[in-house]
Amino acid sequence: MQTLTASALSFVWPDGSVVFEDLSFEVPSGRSALVGANGAGKSTLLRLLSGELEPTHGSVTATGRVGYLRQDLTLHTDIGVDEHLGIASIRHALAAIAEGDVDQRHFDVVGDAWDVEERAAAVLDRLGLAVDVLDRRLGELSGGEVIQLGLARLLLAEPDVLLLDEPTNNLDRQARERLHDVVDGFRGTLLVVSHDRELLERVERVADLHDGRIRWYGGNLTSYEEQLAVEQEAAGQALRTAQSELRREQRDRQQVDRVLAGRRRSAAKAADNIPRIVAGAKQRKAEVSAAKYTALHDDRLNQARERLDEAESRVREVAEIRVDLPDTVVPDRRMVLRTHDLVLRHGRAIDLDIDGPERIAVTGANGSGKSTLLHTIMGEIPPASGSVDLRVPVRMLPQRLDLLDDRLSVADNVAQTAPTASVNDIRARLARFTFRGKAADQLAGTLSGGERFRATLAALLLADPAPQLLLLDEPTNNLDFASQRQLVTALSSYAGALVVVSHDESFLDEIGITRRLELDR
Repeated sequence: MQTLTASALSFVWPDGSVVFEDLSFEVPSGRSALVGANGAGKSTLLRLLSGELEPTHGSVTATGRVGYLRQDLTLHTDIGVDEHLGIASIRHALAAIAEGDVDQRHFDVVGDAWDVEERAAAVLDRLGLAVDVLDRRLGELSGGEVIQLGLARLLLAEPDVLLLDEPTNNLDRQARERLHDVVDGFRGTLLVVSHDRELLERVERVADLHDGRIRWYGGNLTSYEEQLAVEQEAAGQALRTAQSELRREQRDRQQVDRVLAGRRRSAAKAADNIPRIVAGAKQRKAEVSAAKYTALHDDRLNQARERLDEAESRVREVAEIRVDLPDTVVPDRRMVLRTHDLVLRHGRAIDLDIDGPERIAVTGANGSGKSTLLHTIMGEIPPASGSVDLRVPVRMLPQRLDLLDDRLSVADNVAQTAPTASVNDIRARLARFTFRGKAADQLAGTLSGGERFRATLAALLLADPAPQLLLLDEPTNNLDFASQRQLVTALSSYAGALVVVSHDESFLDEIGITRRLELDR
């Protein structure tokens, strides 16, 4: 039975930031999910479990071979697919032998891997890729196909433990379904980080990463959410009880001060009528009694504060984003965009006209040109022919959320997109995106994934001029479920037109898509 174990695991970044401290857990055989808020350390934990990162303290042990699919695959676009899969030299040796070259070096390279072509073809077919992709270069493939190849490379190595970090990013519907089949059929130890609800409904248990600790929940994502909701309801009740107890103890403590003050005044009056030595003894006795009385109530007050702190730590709150910005409003039937004989650079003809606050989903297979269309509308990629006629201000939320200057604060990044807005106006608007007070002064380079998403969205929507057409390219990639809910809330109050590239059907349903543009390969 394959298992993965972390013992007293600690990890600190070079700048001193502590990610984990004395974390211990075991991932059992079977299908498990790792969930947690953006910035909780999920990807860092997978890198530690895979051996890509060395822990500061503690250890990771695994039974069998470990395969790891990174969230951000960085690939050399000029290398061949077979080289990326690690089988290029074997294929070349097999080809030489087939042509009659009996040099012993070729046989040494092949070893026992005479069936490598067949195995590669079977894995590629399982993932929906044609075998002729082996003769192509990575730069010729779409983002979704690159993800599939990353998984193919792992499956060819036949790992016992499989770690997947957001494996459905950029995958079209068919590719997702094939990945689901791979997950269903994996017989070793699997741990997956994902925002894909359908994928997480297939797991047998969920590891919740919160405040540097892991807690296990039996069942799939729905079961986990139901259990967590019950816990949060109880935590909310405990918080309200603790707040009530603290207020009562604070009132009692104030009453103690009033009682003791009254006793001191009475004692002072009585001291005028008794000998000084007797008055002094009574005063000392009263002070001892008062100190004990005060200490008792101080202890109760401190205990009430501790119970409140404990209750607050158990409650998870997700602030809502409000973007009811009047300048983004697009009236019904107002012309937003027109295309004139538009042909994308890869040769696809596009007919897209937008009127009023329409919400259009652009869907289609990987490599069909969805992202290219958005970049063409923005004027960042020239079309092969034809033109795009934009009639309103437009902004785009890219997949990589790379619009912010990491050297600037959140407020300064927004100021760059809205140069005419005052500092007070920018901060008031940022509060709508839950950046209040010092949070607005945080450097963009130090933001967690969810915070960076909110800051990028703020920079787009608070821009001058305000966007009346918003382009979103796979906006739910890498967002935890809390951030996804924030995005849905934000878009529900956005009054402009939307064009959204997404494979996430539940997200598209939630934001109220009014029309679809399907691109076929």
